[in-house]
Amino acid sequence: MMFWYDHDVSGWGWFGMSVGMVLFWALIITALVLVFRAANQPHEHTHTPAAPTPQQILAERFARGEIDEEEYQRRLNALHSGPLTKS
Repeated sequence: MMFWYDHDVSGWGWFGMSVGMVLFWALIITALVLVFRAANQPHEHTHTPAAPTPQQILAERFARGEIDEEEYQRRLNALHSGPLTKS
């Protein structure tokens, strides 16, 4: 029999189609897994950390021992009293 003008698929053709089908389904499954993971991933915050306040900087300097308690209290009172105005 001629199989419709001898257009049958040889062994290599079957091998090529099989490999192509496996690669196709692997690509589809990989894409679905990546989309699923991206959809369920928590959103990352891209906020930059806030700059430390003057009180925090002063407390850090006191904790490191750069200033003593008297100077810490004096500077802390100056910070809480507000901006100094020059007359």
